[in-house]
Amino acid sequence: MKVLITGANGFVGKNLQLHLAVRRDVEVVCFTRAHHVESLPEMLRDADFVFHLAGINRPQDPKEFVTGNAELTHVLCTAVAACGRSIPVVYTSSIQAERDNPYGASKRAAEEALFALQRSNGNPVHVFRLPNVFGKWCRPNYNSAVATFCYNIARGLPIQVNDPSSSLTLVYVDDVVERFIALMDGADCDVDADGFEIMHPQYTITVGDLARQIEAFKESRSTLLTERVGTGLVRALSATYLSYLPKESFAYEVAEHRDARGVFVEMLKTPDCGQFSYFTAHPGVTRGGHYHHSKTEKFLVIKGLARFRFRHMQTGEAYELVTSGEKAEIVETVPGWTHDITNIGMDEIVVMLWANEVFDREKPDTYICPLIKEGS
Repeated sequence: MKVLITGANGFVGKNLQLHLAVRRDVEVVCFTRAHHVESLPEMLRDADFVFHLAGINRPQDPKEFVTGNAELTHVLCTAVAACGRSIPVVYTSSIQAERDNPYGASKRAAEEALFALQRSNGNPVHVFRLPNVFGKWCRPNYNSAVATFCYNIARGLPIQVNDPSSSLTLVYVDDVVERFIALMDGADCDVDADGFEIMHPQYTITVGDLARQIEAFKESRSTLLTERVGTGLVRALSATYLSYLPKESFAYEVAEHRDARGVFVEMLKTPDCGQFSYFTAHPGVTRGGHYHHSKTEKFLVIKGLARFRFRHMQTGEAYELVTSGEKAEIVETVPGWTHDITNIGMDEIVVMLWANEVFDREKPDTYICPLIKEGS
């Protein structure tokens, strides 16, 4: 499949190119600002699909709205029609097309040209009136609050929030690109009553909440408390924020708690699914010797040789096992059993640890109870 992308070096275009780069069945031809519009007919030769992403939204001269949006689209439609083939076209319009301003009028004119192509030639046309698109590589301090907030906060620069209660409707660039590619691959249309493609998912958030969320991503490095970044808007915003980190901020240090036994390091805390850490122990050192009522833990020895011992707090039943970094084996602590871990090897052990709750000094659910030593 040969695919033409206009505006290929723009924000959405760059993301689309990266997604298509893994497709061995797709050849991409890029139309950028370096090309003259007269080159479009030749670039459309043998094209099977067009992503029309080129456009102007903040020109120095308002007349550029017409040339960069309406007229360019007219030229594209004429070239597509001249090919004599039913080449599908995806177009990134804007919700501004509903408004009476020069930008909106130029996008509306572009839409009309594409729908006319569809009516006269039968070309499948997919017009998206997109709200605010955000994601990696969006230009900060331009026309995206998400990009500006992410860029500035990642660098410790101030942000300006004029109206915290103002609402934003957002779509994530990866969702947009995935929908575009699905249409390229033959997915069914999903249009509204006016014939415009519907983009899902869309997110609504206030400017104030957006700023607070992005600030929370930065603060998580010091508190170690992660946001709920696994799904939805928070996942997308987290990925976007991280994409704006300067290279020198890719890494950050966390506190090390050292004593005669070894080191203990907390890595990550979650709002409701516990925390992750690791610890070391020198040969012969025993850690633990306590029980929990409800708290549970998972241990993974990734280096060295370790013995786990358990004793039931009511029956006195005892149990022990040995595991090492040579075997990927999770050892779980069970409520009501006191337990410890001893380095029985010749080298330091390194152990990963997950606890199902963040440690609370006021209510630690950890009660000292050493296990009976061997031979006693």
